[in-house]
Amino acid sequence: METERKNLPKGEHVRTFWLLIKDSKPPVKILCVAVILSLLETGAGLIVPLFTKSLVDQLSQSALELSVILLLGLAFVVQTVSSGFSYYFMTYLGESIVASIRKRLWQHVLHSPIPYFDQHESGDTMSRITQDTNTIKTLITQHLITFITGLITIIGSVVILLIIDWKMTLIMLIAVPVSIAIIMPLGQKMYKVSKLTQDEMAGFSANLGRVLSDIRLVKAFQAETTEQTKGNKRIDHLFQYGLKEARILAVVTPLMSFTMMLVLVLLIGYGGVRVASGALSAGSLVAIIIYMFQIVVPFSQMAGFFTAFQKAMGGAERVQQILASDKEPNAEHLHVTNPSQDIQFKGVTFGYKKDNSILNNMTLTIPTGKTTAFVGPSGSGKTTIFALLERFYFPNSGEILFGKTNIKDFNLKSWRSQFSYVSQESPLMSGTIRENIIYGLERDVSEEEMKAAAELANASEFISRLPGGFDTEVGERGIKLSGGQRQRIAIARALIRDPKILLLDEATSNLDSASELLVQKALQHLMKGRTTLVIAHRISTVVDADQIVVLDGGIISGVGTHRELVEQHDLYRKLAKQQLQDGEAGNHTITSHIVTN
Repeated sequence: METERKNLPKGEHVRTFWLLIKDSKPPVKILCVAVILSLLETGAGLIVPLFTKSLVDQLSQSALELSVILLLGLAFVVQTVSSGFSYYFMTYLGESIVASIRKRLWQHVLHSPIPYFDQHESGDTMSRITQDTNTIKTLITQHLITFITGLITIIGSVVILLIIDWKMTLIMLIAVPVSIAIIMPLGQKMYKVSKLTQDEMAGFSANLGRVLSDIRLVKAFQAETTEQTKGNKRIDHLFQYGLKEARILAVVTPLMSFTMMLVLVLLIGYGGVRVASGALSAGSLVAIIIYMFQIVVPFSQMAGFFTAFQKAMGGAERVQQILASDKEPNAEHLHVTNPSQDIQFKGVTFGYKKDNSILNNMTLTIPTGKTTAFVGPSGSGKTTIFALLERFYFPNSGEILFGKTNIKDFNLKSWRSQFSYVSQESPLMSGTIRENIIYGLERDVSEEEMKAAAELANASEFISRLPGGFDTEVGERGIKLSGGQRQRIAIARALIRDPKILLLDEATSNLDSASELLVQKALQHLMKGRTTLVIAHRISTVVDADQIVVLDGGIISGVGTHRELVEQHDLYRKLAKQQLQDGEAGNHTITSHIVTN
């Protein structure tokens, strides 16, 4: 997210934070109840010293009234009960706000375009959804209510103290500007440190996700030491930021405590002199000291609040950066009503980077219901064509038409529902075989329909041998299954969707002969009556295609049948001759509908 992380103008991050809270639509009724209970708790807390004052004065005069004790006990009960309920409702409010933010984030991330994921590591995005939102929750559930009640307590205590003895109150108020002078500059430093810490934590999470997802590669190439060094570097950075944060708190907390204790000592000393002179009663001095503690505690809590607030603002800024990023463009109203239409590329030029085109002025018609194969050297743009068709990316110039309509004008869900994609390493989600076969379907699928799809995909035999059958866990990325088994489940998944357009990309290249034969037969079932686009490195696998498109450096250098291209196209003839010499083309009668990249 480095391109997006720009420091906002001073004060803008506060606005960003409150805007995020407002957009999460917090439950107002719960907030009102929590605030009322907090005020009740605060009010009871402010009354306690007054009752204590009366109690001390009565004891000094040996004239104790039962009503004072009962009222003092009632104040304690009200304060305790309202505090408990207030904490629960405030926690409910915080959890509700964070749940709303996380839902919005998750929905936005799921609908973000593929280029977003090209630029951002998954671990970084995960950190934004989990850790950054957690800083907001911590602020609301643990600090916000104490800040509000603390502020009310301070104001209430000061007002009552002015009534009891204004001279001693003025001594106490010296602490206020001193405390503000300490908190404000250090708070800005805390914001910067917190921001750096969250960035580093996101980077650390991204690195963890990258390494753990490819742990077999790490071990196979004995890269444990390399990855350990990288991880240790991130951990050391987090350690240093943690120490910076600790240094700031090490200054703030003792200074606040020292300031408050100094004022307290002055109050007790001066108050003792006034009690001795008879200008102040013993009960009033006790009440003043209790009020002093009621002011000291909120002030010390405010240091924690401002620290949490700075962290939450940094988290909110990053969350808003994700929410402000573009979603996939989507036309809401135009749906695909006639799936049996030709696909046309008209002057399409595309590159993942503006100064490096992968496809150059490509013009091509893909006839409906036919098989079109793409052959050519690696990097010639074959897989890019599939990505453009699925609207993962958009052409830099030119257009792709379905019939006479630009594909970008179709509703995205309606358009992608026309496709099924089977690749060299068809990905499986962690879960059961059943969940993978029906993955993404929003309709109910009967057991019979699922078994029929598995049967056509030549997968039912191995599934029946598994202990859990369709409820067998496949493991992360399907690691518990063989390559051939994963491919056949992917084909069953494609069959049950009944796609009109089929994209096949290296469906059998990494399989053993037995698995390849089973997958070939499954693909033959899948391709019947569908517009099929296949990517091939082995020409022997697509010699029976209705048309073969030869790509070279992002340019179409030839289109025709196998026989036509052998006779007329030098590059195709050279590739075919090389593969014939390797003995690969002799199997084309078996593999005529199978694709490899």
